[in-house]
Amino acid sequence: MTLLDHLRRMARNNLWSNDRLYRAVLALQPGEFAAERTSFFPSIKETLNHILAVDLLYLDFLTDGGRGAAAYDDYVPFDDAATLAEAQANFDRRLIAFCDYLSEADLDRRVITDRREDGMIPERIGDILAHLFLHDIHHRGQVHAMLSGTSVPPPQLDEFLLDYDLMLRKDEIEQLGL
Repeated sequence: MTLLDHLRRMARNNLWSNDRLYRAVLALQPGEFAAERTSFFPSIKETLNHILAVDLLYLDFLTDGGRGAAAYDDYVPFDDAATLAEAQANFDRRLIAFCDYLSEADLDRRVITDRREDGMIPERIGDILAHLFLHDIHHRGQVHAMLSGTSVPPPQLDEFLLDYDLMLRKDEIEQLGL
């Protein structure tokens, strides 16, 4: 397996993991989505909005979108879980398409990241993607932990990459077109 193959699989894992997480979030009782909790961000709502805001920022960097830090600064948080889930799924499919379009050589190509007062920093596409996946996993883990204090049990999020996992999640994988 090449690094590009791995990154493409991680993009698909993002879609699958977010789909599982959002199905749990969409089953929450009224008020639980926005309820204050103990975590880096004070609610499931704020954490999931942060994930999408950063996803959009990094995709702008990766595609030379030209918005820079404004892609994050201008993000308008979603108030309801269903609309946020749809926006995240749309992003995840865009990220899959982006990764599918890349060549191995693209992974070493540098794009500019707008770090505001720290300047315009060139970064490798492969490194940005790796960082993006780590960021999303990190914050999904926080949502997973917050779900433990709700009426909905947190879903399994780590059964995707192994051949064994496919038999456990075959229907979901097919439904998502993965």
